[in-house]
Amino acid sequence: MKRYVLILAAAVVCGVLYILFGGGRCSSPEAGIDETCYRLNDSLYNALSDMESTEKMERYIRNWMARNEIRGASLAVMKNEHLVYCKGFGWADKEREIPAEVGDIYRIASASKLITAVGIMKLCDEGLLTLDTKVFGPEGVLNDPQFSEIKDKRAEQITVRQLLNHTSGFSRRLGDPMFRITDIMRWEKMDHSPSADELIAFQLRQKLRDKPGGAPQYSNIGYLVLSRVIEKVSDVSYEEYLQEHVLRPAGCYDMHIAHNYYDERFPHEVKYYGSDPDDEIEAFDGSGTMKPRHYGGNNITGLQGAGAWVCSAVELLRLVASIDGKPGVPDILSPQSVAEMKRIARKGDYALGWARYNSKTGSLVRTGTMSGTCAYIESRGNTSYVFITNTSHYRGASFTNSIGRMVQTAMSRVTEWPSDRDLFVAVPHASSDQNDSGENGIS
Repeated sequence: MKRYVLILAAAVVCGVLYILFGGGRCSSPEAGIDETCYRLNDSLYNALSDMESTEKMERYIRNWMARNEIRGASLAVMKNEHLVYCKGFGWADKEREIPAEVGDIYRIASASKLITAVGIMKLCDEGLLTLDTKVFGPEGVLNDPQFSEIKDKRAEQITVRQLLNHTSGFSRRLGDPMFRITDIMRWEKMDHSPSADELIAFQLRQKLRDKPGGAPQYSNIGYLVLSRVIEKVSDVSYEEYLQEHVLRPAGCYDMHIAHNYYDERFPHEVKYYGSDPDDEIEAFDGSGTMKPRHYGGNNITGLQGAGAWVCSAVELLRLVASIDGKPGVPDILSPQSVAEMKRIARKGDYALGWARYNSKTGSLVRTGTMSGTCAYIESRGNTSYVFITNTSHYRGASFTNSIGRMVQTAMSRVTEWPSDRDLFVAVPHASSDQNDSGENGIS
């Protein structure tokens, strides 16, 4: 209850700021960053979405969470560029009895790739990069000495586009290097956890699986390379570039590169739960100790643009609204870049940053999953939504498809979505009944 009172107080303060400064949508790319902008995570709270018309949907979601032992989750729904619904479900931290709230932030795993792709397209819009820019070799962006040992010279032909759509040709013969940290330390006789550059150099010392531009194969290391491309071209850190040039202009102020341990979590970051509480692996830091995969087993921070972002469902949805080419929320990318992200030249290829694009229905999907979290983003017609959990499932990546089906089924139970609200713009006045209904657990 104390936490809810603080959230409500913050909402009141933000409401005053909204009146004083004009509120409305966050700054456009042309206007730059407005530090007085309405901040979603600080202003929204569950009770704002307490509506009779969504009760059946919420009951379905809670029952699904109970069946799948999901501790906590968050859902944000957008209709015609208006944020009409957002709510946390279950527990942000079950052991501390902290209920999930709208402003909670979650790891989003591979949904981070969408953020990275937007960063690349922003550099293209700024004239600092093209999708056909080569990455390695004398003509490449990453022509530094640490990347000079290239076993397969075809790697010098890899372009930015091929990294984005997973056609770089990188091999996974030795597994995914970003999740085999301790093995690489042994193979390379290293006395420290490998840096991003050392992981990329390790990959370059392997033979390519296919020529660049050939058959697609999902590649996390490819998006780590893209993170370094962004740093090299922008001359600032990957996180700083994305926050300053992409996220804040889009109205997203509480998105960060994740830390590795529970004690390092950000304010209002949820606690993560694996599907098996006894699942531990050797710690990535080389200490030889055993750690949970989601708290020290894997180097989450080191995933960078491949899977390290933490954010709320509402801010992630706000980013989607800022790159969809639709009227309403100002786009932060040019129409050409928005279209390019959806362009698929061959059947079976990935869209740029998105996992799937259906040109017939216009549906865009981006998923993410790893130990401790699952994320699902879908934009279809006039409806877009984001659903994130703080619990993983034993089915792994395939579980995200179940999330998509669940949310679609749950939303079909909504009798009527509100047509007179846009939570992207302002917090409506809360009734006294809403003020008394702050906590929200799994039924």
